[in-house]
Amino acid sequence: MITRYSRPQMSSVWDEEFKFHTMLKIEILVLEAFAKQGKVPYQAVTRIKQKARFNLREIKKIEEKTQHDVVAFVTNVAKNLGSDAKYLHMGLTSSDILDTALGVQLKEASDILEEGLNKLLKVLKAKALKYKNTPCVGRTHGVHAEPTTFGLKLALWYDEVRRNLVRLRLAREEVSTGKLSGAVGTYSNIDPKIEVYVCNKLGLKPAKISTQIIQRDIYAVFMARLAIIGSSLEKFATEIRHLQRTEVLEVEEPFGKGQKGSSAMPHKRNPVICERICGLSRILRGNALTAMENIALWHERDISHSSAERIIFPDSTLALDYMLYKFIQVVEGLNVYPQNMMVNLVKTKGLIFSQRVLLALMDKGLSRTKAYDLVQRCAMRIWNNNQDFEKALASDKAVAKYLSAGELEKIFRLDYYLRNVDKIFRKVGL
Repeated sequence: MITRYSRPQMSSVWDEEFKFHTMLKIEILVLEAFAKQGKVPYQAVTRIKQKARFNLREIKKIEEKTQHDVVAFVTNVAKNLGSDAKYLHMGLTSSDILDTALGVQLKEASDILEEGLNKLLKVLKAKALKYKNTPCVGRTHGVHAEPTTFGLKLALWYDEVRRNLVRLRLAREEVSTGKLSGAVGTYSNIDPKIEVYVCNKLGLKPAKISTQIIQRDIYAVFMARLAIIGSSLEKFATEIRHLQRTEVLEVEEPFGKGQKGSSAMPHKRNPVICERICGLSRILRGNALTAMENIALWHERDISHSSAERIIFPDSTLALDYMLYKFIQVVEGLNVYPQNMMVNLVKTKGLIFSQRVLLALMDKGLSRTKAYDLVQRCAMRIWNNNQDFEKALASDKAVAKYLSAGELEKIFRLDYYLRNVDKIFRKVGL
């Protein structure tokens, strides 16, 4: 991922220094386990711990010749170990180190993402409670439907983020997996107890069964869940973008002092952060598809997944981390305009109360079909002129036969639609 969309906390998980540091840690833990079994002298392990180091430039130079990053790494570390170098990488295959290191990286990345989701939950909760009873119009198909509250929109997002937190935790548990089972997964040159020891030390669980690699379905699930979280953020950002339209202007993402919206039009205040989030969510979904295509490999392993994974794991975790913290900024600094929400509520001249009129007529004994046709006939007149819906109904003889002016006035009260807001908030846990 380009630095423009990367935070240093997540970038550090994927830099070469951390990767090779983790690989070296795994190699040393393997030697510790061998020493416990009497296969490597404890003194040799102590010397290796003291002398083992790597140099990124040298690894890169060796890899140019070997065309193999793990061979380059082992070669570079071994040169400082003298006769003890013979113990390094003993009984292992490259993917033992790579996949186990990947488990550590994905676990670390998941922890950072979980922190972001928890922060987002906190700011959404605060905003939802603040605007709990702030009325606004609900829209279906982009058209005014019935009254709701802005707090309910935010409570909906809160609940979705909470579900995504559960999804991430489950995904973290699954990818926090290591394997040290050798070239085809048979433990031909290494005791399974070595795998258990190393994984326990790293906070990973050993794969129950593997080939040369951990099976890629678990990573596909992880990537799919990242894509779902990103798609939720896109959903929230899209709502803000719609509500920031000039002719709507119910909310507006923060616009800082000195910020510019356009190189040509000085007046512009565009929802650029929300647009950026929507764009990055497409990357997450594309990478999830790539992860699914990595599931089907040849026999006990081919390397076709490797090049793709070197891109998709860092890019998706970096992008989602960036998206989370940018959306937190949006929610924290969101400009909310309740007065514009009220203006938009009355824009359709009372048409948003049509279902209540329909039900009131049915309560008076009309069939649903007859009541619907009667209300629709009056409503269609409002679409085409500037008349008020309540007044149109009151002046309609067919309606007045069943509903008095007083009854109509009660039907058009806004508070009726908001009477269950407290119950909904309690259901959500707010």
